[in-house]
Amino acid sequence: MRILTALQSGKGWSVDALSRIFGTSRRTIFRDLKELQDAGVPYRYDAGTGVYTISPEYFLPPADLNLREALSLLLLAEKVSDQIQLPFRREALLAASKIENNLPVEIRQHCSSILRNISTGSDVQASIRHNGRFDKTFSQLQKAIANKRQVDFRYHSLLDGGVLDLRLCPYHMLYNNGTWHVLGRSSFHKKVQTFELNRISELTTAEAGFTVEEDFDVSEYLGRAWSTMPEGQIYNVKLLFLAKVAKDVVEVKWHSTQKVTPNGDGSAIVEFRVDGLNEITWWVLGYGDQVQVLAPQALRRRVLGVAKNMIKLNENG
Repeated sequence: MRILTALQSGKGWSVDALSRIFGTSRRTIFRDLKELQDAGVPYRYDAGTGVYTISPEYFLPPADLNLREALSLLLLAEKVSDQIQLPFRREALLAASKIENNLPVEIRQHCSSILRNISTGSDVQASIRHNGRFDKTFSQLQKAIANKRQVDFRYHSLLDGGVLDLRLCPYHMLYNNGTWHVLGRSSFHKKVQTFELNRISELTTAEAGFTVEEDFDVSEYLGRAWSTMPEGQIYNVKLLFLAKVAKDVVEVKWHSTQKVTPNGDGSAIVEFRVDGLNEITWWVLGYGDQVQVLAPQALRRRVLGVAKNMIKLNENG
């Protein structure tokens, strides 16, 4: 039943993914898929992508939620949604309310009791993002991607130093580091570029259509970028984190290429191979005087330049 529910979500699932989610072996997944097939469930297997899908015409009423399933959904909608940039938050809260009202009495009362004793910190930025303009921008881009229509918008750019009016062929949307982004070919940059939705204004959908480049792949485009903006040059970054912060730093997997060398005094050397320095520069600066840039020199110069400007700005202030 849980496999069937996953397939009904409309997403394609590989056996490995189903095995990880349900905490069972691949053999068990194959066995259960065979049982579903014998029961007449019309799922399909795509040999090219290696995923299983189900016919959109097939419908099975959802099973009753157990306590953990209900609680996880209500936590996401009622508590965590304040801390993430969730599109259509009002609708999510309404959906959570509908789910809660249809729960068995004992589960509903238990969830209510648990939720009263859980709180999350305030996030001013998240509350700012929960506005009508963001929802409208998200919805317009979603439709433009589905219908392969170009869009025009005004963009408040930090890297390009000003306000840009541009046309975009939107390919894909991505949520990363607490912010939604749209990826697509930009008329201004003449290449595929990443844009933060929060910096987009005056967006309109154009009549002109577009075709996604045959060789475009999201994973390949992002490659080894620190976050969402590859720059076309790989750097070997080597950082020394002092003992005060080293333990917290190395407990997190910041990048797929991360390599950690602990030192006897509690400090640690952390290395990455990243595409571009703009994004990682600001991450390094966030650790202030607890990190030293060992390599490359280009990153050291950037960090030093910003630090000097900070001192100058605050001394004059």
